[in-house]
Amino acid sequence: MKIKSPYLIKPHAQVRLSKKSTSDTGDYKSEESAAAALVKHRGQLAKLQEVFYASQAKALLIVLQGMDTAGKDGTISHIFSGINPQGCDVASFKVPTPLEARHDFLWRAHAQVPPRGMINIFNRSHYEDVLSPRVHKIITDKVMRRRLDDINEFESMLVDNDVLILKFYLHISRDEQTQRLQARLDDKQKHWKLSEADFHERKFWPQYTDAYERIFSTTSPKHAPWFVIPSDHKWYRNIAISTILVDALESLKLKYPAPTLDASTIKL
Repeated sequence: MKIKSPYLIKPHAQVRLSKKSTSDTGDYKSEESAAAALVKHRGQLAKLQEVFYASQAKALLIVLQGMDTAGKDGTISHIFSGINPQGCDVASFKVPTPLEARHDFLWRAHAQVPPRGMINIFNRSHYEDVLSPRVHKIITDKVMRRRLDDINEFESMLVDNDVLILKFYLHISRDEQTQRLQARLDDKQKHWKLSEADFHERKFWPQYTDAYERIFSTTSPKHAPWFVIPSDHKWYRNIAISTILVDALESLKLKYPAPTLDASTIKL
C-alpha cells in the first residue's frame, strides 16, 4: 500500500507535534471552496465501499485518536454519512471494564477487528491502553515499550490476514480545544457532552504530547501508517482524511466477485 500524503508519518521518524501545523488547509482557502470536494469524496467512498463489501477480499480498520474535542465523532458523521451502514461498524474504547482489565490489553480490541468486507472505525483504540496509563504513571516506561512492541506485532498479524490499517491523529492546538470546550459550556444543549475528565486531562497536555510522539515514532510502519491530520478547521480535517481513504481504497483495485447465477437464464 502506497499512499502519498503530507501528513504521513514515515517509519521510525522522530516526531515533534509542536512542529506540525494544526491549522493547515492545504490547497483550500475556505470551507466553501472545499465543500464540493467533500461531496465528491463521499460519493467515491460509497462506490468503493460497495465493491469492498462485495469482494470480501480485504477488511479496513480505521483508528481515530486525538485529544478531547479533537473531532473523532464529527469525523465519523461527516465522512461516512454516505456509507452503507451494513458494511461499517464503530467501536469506542473507554476505561476498561473489570472483565476487560482481567484480560491482556489487546483482547478487547481484537474482538472488534473487522472481518473481510467490512470497515470498522475505532473511536479511540488499543493505543488508549498505552497513553493514559503511562501519562498517569500506572505503567512504567518499560511496560510502555513492551506494549508498543505488542501493538506492532498485533497490527502486523492483522495485515498478514488481509486487514488494511489506517491510523489518524486529529491534531488540534490547546487554544482550539479551549474554544471548543467554552462553546460547549456556553450552549446548554451541548452540556451532555461535558465530563470532568475533559477538564482534568487538560492539565496533562504536555505528557500526552510526549506519549503520542513516542507512539508515532515507534508504531508507523508502511503497512500500518499514522497520519497527523491538522484539525483546527473541522472542514479541512474531513477533506484530508477522506482524500487518504479514497486513495487507499482505490489502490486496492478490487473487483466485484464472479456471479454465482447466470442472470440471462432467468425469466420473470
